[in-house]
Amino acid sequence: MEPEEEVIPILRVTDAAAAVRWYARLGFGPQWEHRFAPGLPAFVEVARGRVRLFLSEHTGDARPDTLVYLRVTDVDAIAAAFGVPVAETPWAREVELRDPDGNRLRVGTPVQ
Repeated sequence: MEPEEEVIPILRVTDAAAAVRWYARLGFGPQWEHRFAPGLPAFVEVARGRVRLFLSEHTGDARPDTLVYLRVTDVDAIAAAFGVPVAETPWAREVELRDPDGNRLRVGTPVQ
C-alpha cells in the first residue's frame, strides 16, 4: 500500500511546546517531535484528523507571517473558542487567527 500524496505546511515557531498548546485550541494534537540532540531546536508534527502541520524551531525552515487556509465543518466553534467574529464571504464563513509566532491561519466553512 502506497502512502497518499499530500501537502504539509511547515510553520516557523520559536517555542514548539507553546505552539503545540496553542494549536490544541484548534483541535490539533501532537503526533511526534524530533530533535537532533537534547537542547537543539524541535521539529513537531500536529494533526487534526487528516490535516497535518509541521512546526519548526529551525531558523531556515520557514518564514514568519505565513498564511495557511484551514477548511473546517464548523467555523462557529473555532470563533467561539478564540472569541473572534465570523466574516461572511461569497465562498465561506471565515475567521483569521494569529498563532503566538505571528503565523496567520484563515479558518473557514464553505458556503453551501
